[in-house]
Amino acid sequence: MDTTLIQQYTAKDFKSDQYVRWCPGCGDYAVLNSLQKVMADLGVPPHETVVISGIGCSSRLPYYISGYGFHTIHGRGAAVATGVKVANPKLTVWQITGDGDCLAIGGNHFIHSVRRNIDINVMLFNNQIYGLTKGQFSPTTPKNFVTKSSPFGTTERPFRPAELTIGSRGTFFGRLLDVDLKSSQMTMTAAAKHKGTSVVECLVNCVIFNDGAHGYLSEKDTRYDRIVILEHGKPMIFGKNNDKGLILDEKNNLKVVTLGEDGITEADILVHDAHSEDFSLQMKLALMQAPEFPIAIGVIRDVQEETYDEAVENQIVEVQAKSKIKTFDDLIDSCEQWDM
Repeated sequence: MDTTLIQQYTAKDFKSDQYVRWCPGCGDYAVLNSLQKVMADLGVPPHETVVISGIGCSSRLPYYISGYGFHTIHGRGAAVATGVKVANPKLTVWQITGDGDCLAIGGNHFIHSVRRNIDINVMLFNNQIYGLTKGQFSPTTPKNFVTKSSPFGTTERPFRPAELTIGSRGTFFGRLLDVDLKSSQMTMTAAAKHKGTSVVECLVNCVIFNDGAHGYLSEKDTRYDRIVILEHGKPMIFGKNNDKGLILDEKNNLKVVTLGEDGITEADILVHDAHSEDFSLQMKLALMQAPEFPIAIGVIRDVQEETYDEAVENQIVEVQAKSKIKTFDDLIDSCEQWDM
């Protein structure tokens, strides 16, 4: 391909003329800005880009992208995104959804889109609350958390998106933190290049109804002591001074160590393998919890399997090649007919 003919885009090419209507301080702004930059860098034209959403604060995002978009009904974004991709596999399809839209009313659609491995990019905004409907607990709200719909604390155990995605035979799972723009764009780019269903959990802040949901991670002075940014083929080192790392102990459990202590060197630190078919270590990394462990950010799992849309397209070609019916007239002639 002659690369000189490839159109170069900027983030501005993917910004619509609509005023962005989120609460000041909402984490969705940062994700939107990162997404527009990633879309420009990918080089996919706006007219080949489709953004599908359901209902919720995050689901307003299609209005702010210059491309095709569809603001659908509650929880049904995955179903519509599936239809778009299967009908026109050449399109790049992004599904924008929230923890309520995706994991409550839309939960069944979500797990089956992941299971089928449809080539769509799912951006799952997780602020651990229902924001648009004013502060009820969601499927990811921590147990015992007090909200408007759980005044004495919710008694439910929350979903963990990574666990649900990988358990649904997901081929890609990543996680980003709204305020960490560099790693966010890295993760979104990897998701877009992945062939299959890519799920990116976006840890975003709801400044009105759950302010500080991810504040433990967001504080600039301590952020890099509390997150580990995973990159395939690189050692799992973290910390403000890059002096901490992850190893497996004698019981095959993850353990945080400090470089230089007890003879620990960089050679002892686990190297991340996002492409491993065995997801046992990937799952352990995805489910690490503070304060004992850092929270994993970046691409956690990225493996290749046949996509649903490719399988459907290939099946159609195979059946057509074997069929005697080539036209609509052939179909009519193949049916039982009689004269009156």
